[in-house]
Order: sequence, then structure tokens, then C-alpha cells
Amino acid sequence: MQTVFVICPPTSLRHISMGLIRPIRPIRPICPMAYFLYACGRKNLFIMTEKEKMLAGQVYDACAPEVLVELNRCKDMVFEYNNLRPSQLEERKALLRKMLGACDDQVFINQPFYCDYGTHIRVGKRFFANFHFTVLDEAYVTIGDDAFIGPNVSIYTACHSTDPAERNSRQEWAKPVSIGNNCWIGGSVTILPGVTIGDNCTIGAGSVVTRNIPSNSIAVGNPCRIIKTLSPE
Repeated sequence: MQTVFVICPPTSLRHISMGLIRPIRPIRPICPMAYFLYACGRKNLFIMTEKEKMLAGQVYDACAPEVLVELNRCKDMVFEYNNLRPSQLEERKALLRKMLGACDDQVFINQPFYCDYGTHIRVGKRFFANFHFTVLDEAYVTIGDDAFIGPNVSIYTACHSTDPAERNSRQEWAKPVSIGNNCWIGGSVTILPGVTIGDNCTIGAGSVVTRNIPSNSIAVGNPCRIIKTLSPE
């Protein structure tokens, strides 16, 4: 197996050693020799950008200039979207297609809508979300076909350390969220980082989803728990 040197902060290595995050390829801590190899053009040296670390689930600098540029780009589009007239349906759909990573021509999101990057959000066919849909998409958020999202639903992928010193350093990481086909997410539901919700699920209003929900489940509560399992068709 080829060794790949990854330049990343010590917190990344600590979180990897603790099992909190996993590297996307074999790593060794950066050392002066790695810089020398890089200067000599060694092809097996892999230097990750802060965004690449973010999408790989590694600890990254949330205040890195490259990250802030993309955040501000998305904020401008979110501002533009939320200030369109509700009757400007074609303009709204066009901007959503530009903002989101994937969607079809029938996508519908009531204003206001908020997200961090937009391009990390992928929704399926006939997607509908109601007012105040908020997605912190530092990692990928994937939603299947025919999803109904109630008002005030929040999906979080961003993770912060519980250690105050680490948290104040603005080092964070992210975990993806996945929601299957034919799901109804009730009003004021909060979905936490790393959660997968299967197909044909209903999540009751006000729930806080902290762990995976299998397909064909009706689940409610804080923390969200399964109260009924539907018979597969």
C-alpha cells in the first residue's frame, strides 16, 4: 500500500487516532522530509486543501480563505433567492438549480431557505421543502425522490469539539446526512450529523434525530425513536 503524506493540523491526527474521523487514504504525520519530497515533485505526496479535508470528514480550518469565499458566494445566492417574489417561480427554480448540487425541474422550496454551500445538497425528483428549511451542508446532504420537508426543519452536518480550546480554534469537521425516497420529515425536526434515514420513513414533528432510522419506519421524539414499522410493499 502506497504511503501518502497529508498536511493537516495536529487536531486532525488526534481525532483520527481517537477514531472520531477516518482518513480517506493511508497517512503519516507531516515531517520536514515530506516538504522536501514535495519540493522535488514526488507524485505520492498528497496535500489536501481545507475544503478537501472538510468533505473527507477530517478536521479543517473553518476560517480558511478558500472556505470563506465559497460560504460568501452561497450567502449571496441565498439572499437573492429569499428576496425574489413568491410568484417568480421560474426565477426561483433557476436559482435553485444553480445553487444546489443536484435537483430536477420540479424542485420547490418555500422562502426563506438557508444553506452554507448549496453545492453539497443533492435532492431527488419532486422535492418539496416548506418555510425556514436550514441545511448546514459542510458535508454532503443527499435526499431521495418525493421527499416532503415540513417547516422549520434543520439538517446539520457540521461538528465541533466539546473541548472549549479546540472549539475556539475554529477547527471543525463534518459528517454527511442521507434521507431516502418517499420520506416525510415533520415540522421543526432536527437531523444531526452522520444520520441516515431510509426509504418510506415518517419523522414526527419536533423530533431530534440522533441516530440512523431504517426504511419503512415511523419515528418520533427526542431522541427520535421508532414507534411503528410499515410492511414493505
